[in-house]
Amino acid sequence: MADRLRTATSPYLRQHADNPVDWWQWGEDAFAEARRRDVPVLLSVGYAACHWCHVMAHESFEDDGVAQVINDAFVPVKVDREERPDVDSVYMTATQAMTGQGGWPMTAFLTPDGEAFHCGTYFPREHFLGVLGAVRDAWADRRDAVVQHGAAVTEAIARTAGPLPGAPLDDEALAGAVSAVARDADRVHGGFGGAPKFPPSMTLEHLLRHHARTGDDAALALVERTCEAMARGGIDDQLGGGFARYSVDARWVVPHFEKMLYDNAQLLRVYAHLWRATGSPLAQRVARETAEFLLRDLRTAEGGFASALDADTVVDGHAVEGLTYAWTPAQLRDVLGDDDGTRAAEVLAVTEAGTFEGGASTLQLPEDPDPTWWADVRARLLAARDERPQPARDDKVVTAWNGLAVAALADAGALLEQEAWVDAARECAELLLDRHVVDGRLRRASRDGVVGAPAGVAADHGDLAEGLLALHQATGEARWLDAAGEVLDVALDHFSDPHGGGFYDVADDAERLVVRPRDPSDGPEPSGQSALAGALVTYAALTGSSRHRAAAEAAVEASGALARQAPRFAGWALAAAEALAAGPLQVAVVGTGPGAADLVRTARRTPAAGAVVVHGPPDAEGVPLLADRPLVSGGPAAYVCRGFVCDRPVTTTAELAAAIAR
Repeated sequence: MADRLRTATSPYLRQHADNPVDWWQWGEDAFAEARRRDVPVLLSVGYAACHWCHVMAHESFEDDGVAQVINDAFVPVKVDREERPDVDSVYMTATQAMTGQGGWPMTAFLTPDGEAFHCGTYFPREHFLGVLGAVRDAWADRRDAVVQHGAAVTEAIARTAGPLPGAPLDDEALAGAVSAVARDADRVHGGFGGAPKFPPSMTLEHLLRHHARTGDDAALALVERTCEAMARGGIDDQLGGGFARYSVDARWVVPHFEKMLYDNAQLLRVYAHLWRATGSPLAQRVARETAEFLLRDLRTAEGGFASALDADTVVDGHAVEGLTYAWTPAQLRDVLGDDDGTRAAEVLAVTEAGTFEGGASTLQLPEDPDPTWWADVRARLLAARDERPQPARDDKVVTAWNGLAVAALADAGALLEQEAWVDAARECAELLLDRHVVDGRLRRASRDGVVGAPAGVAADHGDLAEGLLALHQATGEARWLDAAGEVLDVALDHFSDPHGGGFYDVADDAERLVVRPRDPSDGPEPSGQSALAGALVTYAALTGSSRHRAAAEAAVEASGALARQAPRFAGWALAAAEALAAGPLQVAVVGTGPGAADLVRTARRTPAAGAVVVHGPPDAEGVPLLADRPLVSGGPAAYVCRGFVCDRPVTTTAELAAAIAR
């Protein structure tokens, strides 16, 4: 049996290298083999931190009997959805069309031409054997019907990949989106909708920008309630910082324990921006703890950030969810002694009955304890937890998610004056531009500094540009603005839809799938269209480029129908729309010394939807906002501009705050 997965960039594929299933990687070779053997393709899509992917692997793909059936009747192809989001998008759409639901692992049966004719998600072993047999027999006995069904499914999903009708997001539409989001709010437990609850990062950013633009206190209150509920619940790691993927209950108590880079990067930014808007000590603390988690647990040796920590901890060959994180009162007393252990159980809502499984509890922090006592106890518990078996780390470096991390660390680092965070953002950006750009084009992921073959998708371009633009503002260095412009110009050349506006998910010269995917909805991360819209808005504000602003307006309008109908699935598009509605607000600070630092601090801490702030010497080369901005009487000055039309320069923080408020 060929050994095709062992050298893969993806840790998920490597996890399956020792399976008795004769796996192929996605590519023309696999489909050519299916045509040669005249058998269907069995496509299995998952990711390294996926709990049920591990379960199906153990039950079926590690089983010799199941593997024999697969190898005899199919060409099995294993795909990491995080490395090939385009493949995942096409066949998840087919899965949802056939079954009414989706999820991972995704299991799809394809013709040798790549058309899906039967799909599902997780199958228990015996059920899976039945499905394999039924599909094998249908291929042998009812080939024409199977092929016709696959063609019909492909035609249906091609229709869903077309652009939605454009719809402008004017003031009335933006107010309506906020009202619709508010109707979905859980007024008791925070968040939106019912269980399971996911961190609504982009919706929170949308609401913060709406409050900054309009002064809507109700929008801000939704953010405050949700952020506090998450921060005090079990979804937030009270010892090590960082947020889990989602809560299985409506009260944020029991998380699904995997920790994703994209969640934590976005939440770091949200909490930093909430602190900017309110001065909340809780928001500042959570921002700091989340940044510490990123730097401590996800940073790679090359300076990038790993994709995730697994949901499960493996002990004696068995995957156990939550083993690393859950506690009993007895375990707390063993580490802390009777007095501190009993007190910690009360503070952290650890009960004898347990809030999780097997009498164990997740850790919550319903109220802030004495800070000196808690700092000591937290450190002791974390040190003890570090001695436990730890979840595996998916250490591939994904361009889009690292772009989000660069944006968060640069933005929050500048706002909270944490130079180490900005330095980490700079190092990560250097890695992405050095390793992930090959022959002028962006690749999706690397591992151990070696870039993989899959091409970058629209989200990679948008999120990387977003990070580079945040880094430009944090440092005043022109190279990041230049690099962002190059990334965005590639996206405009290769991803734009010249007819419907907006952007496709894959480039015009990318590998041809059965359809060219295009999904404008914001899920756990910004869609490619939203990511590019947001970055284009910022780039236009920093450079005055009318071309890039027009492209941003077109992309937002292309998401407008979705934003009006389902605003919780268009959070980042709405955030970009709020920035457009506020108009480009630019603050340029020239000069050095304490006076300049005070002006920069004031500018950065004044909430304004989509505002950009740059600091540097007068006429700094390659920084348009600093051009023709001289010192005033030889000292530092700030220029507040709207669309590059500027007020007179100011030299005090009070004058600057007033000018921004106007």
